[in-house]
Amino acid sequence: MAKTVVVLGAGVGGLTTATRLRGMLPEHDRIVLVDRSFDGVLGLSLLWVMRGWRTPDQVHVRPKPLSGIDMRTAEVRAIDTDTRRVHTDGDSIAYDALVVALGAGLAPDRVPGLADATEAGIAGEFYTLDGAELLHRRLSEVDSGRVAFVVAGVPFKCPAAPFEGALLAADLLGELGVRDSVTVDAFTPDPFPMPVAGPEVGKALVGMLHQHGIGFHPGRSLDLVDVRARQLAFADGTREPFDFLVVVPPHQAPAPVRETGLGPTGWIPVDPRTLASDIPGVWALGDCSALVLPNGKPLPKAGVFAEGESEVVANGVARHLGYDAPEPYFDGDGSCYVEIGGHLAAKGVGNFLEPPAPSVTLMDPSPEFHREKQDEERAWLERWSG
Repeated sequence: MAKTVVVLGAGVGGLTTATRLRGMLPEHDRIVLVDRSFDGVLGLSLLWVMRGWRTPDQVHVRPKPLSGIDMRTAEVRAIDTDTRRVHTDGDSIAYDALVVALGAGLAPDRVPGLADATEAGIAGEFYTLDGAELLHRRLSEVDSGRVAFVVAGVPFKCPAAPFEGALLAADLLGELGVRDSVTVDAFTPDPFPMPVAGPEVGKALVGMLHQHGIGFHPGRSLDLVDVRARQLAFADGTREPFDFLVVVPPHQAPAPVRETGLGPTGWIPVDPRTLASDIPGVWALGDCSALVLPNGKPLPKAGVFAEGESEVVANGVARHLGYDAPEPYFDGDGSCYVEIGGHLAAKGVGNFLEPPAPSVTLMDPSPEFHREKQDEERAWLERWSG
């Protein structure tokens, strides 16, 4: 009897999982890949759009037709794990195995005043393609004052991104000849950057910020944005002035994931080695999942992990359907690049599932690491774009 696997989301995790499964399962089994638009962007490109090194057209990912995969453009409305059906705005799809890779959404309305600041043109974000493009234009108009990079909530995608953003903004302002007239500061509720990677990596990143004249302010949880006064109000009662605000908005799981009740916080808890959820026949990977590390912190939300998880999930799904496949085992290895400007990047490499805490090494910035990141971007675009 033919089986049906439904994969929700055509980002890094969803695309890779669907194609892996197509290569593993018999032809008579169906693989249905559902996405709202099949028009996305690789996360690592967004800061380059903000910096002005990429245009939106250069980094769009519009997947070409995938042989043997039923690609359905639809909005996921609900997931019914009791009847094993996914309801979309077009129809409902029965499944034998379900892979949820719907990513993470932004929730700027959780911060009072943030939407007003954005509408007033004094705030922006780089987590969407339109946002990154607009932010490049806004930053290019800054010629004096204070630019504040603020993490407005955790967890968020790419732990290094706020600090990369500050470094690349400083680089852009230097290129425009106004850096000496502009103060750049970074604020985060965490004690140091990328806390999941440990204090040594965090200390090294703070050093990079200071080396480029960027202030670092830990332990600052944003309560509201006072648009009229152009001030940031923090939970500790302090206020900070700003002229332009770059914010990492609070993140949230997509509505169908939150409303299904797959996880108490909205994110879907998964087994750290198999990526299986608590519900039989359902897996989650990438940004919408909650994989807890041995030290109690969540695995970072980053494309490199979603791609690695896809092989594990594909193996688990195949075995669940009764086919021979390797034992699913996520090793926790990962890496990330930290752009500092001047076409230089540092690189963090390590194992995030190593007990008692992740073992991560941050290698010094170099042109080679920047080129490695370029190569990764190029390979992904060539692989998937039609």
